[in-house]
Amino acid sequence: MKTFVLVHGAWHGGWCWRRVSDLLVEQGHRVFAPTLTGLGERSHLLGPAVGLDTHVADVVNVIKWERLEDVILVGHSYAGFILTGVAEQVADRIGALVFLDAFMPENGSAMIDGTSQGVRDAIAAAPQTGEIALKPYPAAALGVAEPDRPWVDGLCTPHPMKTYTDRMVLTGARDRIAKKVFIRAKGFPNAAFDAVTAKLAADPSWRMEALACGHDAMVADPQGVARILLAV
Repeated sequence: MKTFVLVHGAWHGGWCWRRVSDLLVEQGHRVFAPTLTGLGERSHLLGPAVGLDTHVADVVNVIKWERLEDVILVGHSYAGFILTGVAEQVADRIGALVFLDAFMPENGSAMIDGTSQGVRDAIAAAPQTGEIALKPYPAAALGVAEPDRPWVDGLCTPHPMKTYTDRMVLTGARDRIAKKVFIRAKGFPNAAFDAVTAKLAADPSWRMEALACGHDAMVADPQGVARILLAV
């Protein structure tokens, strides 16, 4: 039996992993898909102080309080920052890291560095607008198939803005974990993820995988995601 902790990206919640979770559980594995503070069913906790450290603590505390060991820790998109931060605190509990079309932060970096101009403009205007959260991207822009768009659009919620401006302080704990996988969703054009793929392909400590679907791979191709996770 393997233990998976699945971490969602911006605007989403633990709900987005339902299809993948069901497939893993059917195979006899344990799955935890926590929703980060201020999102999904925890959207009532949204506030200006919710930042990157809050979200890292959300996942670290699941691992600690559930007494999890040898965790296969999976993160989608924004959650690449969360996985990296969690590794800094509980690397001894992590058996493998899986980045699913995810950002790969370095020491001193922040989400705002690699995000779209529209998001940067919204953050810059926040002192005047009073906004504390970023509006969700439409599901169509994330490569979600038309039949699933009402589900995804209906459950995505504004994302705490502070998480995009908080900068990471890293010691390289992520890179010292032996098993590391990067999954690229090839149906989603993104220069940042392509650059990460090119860099990691030359690093023998990383295993590279690809899926022919949009960015929300856990929605678009749950069987493909589950297949890769079971092979980790």
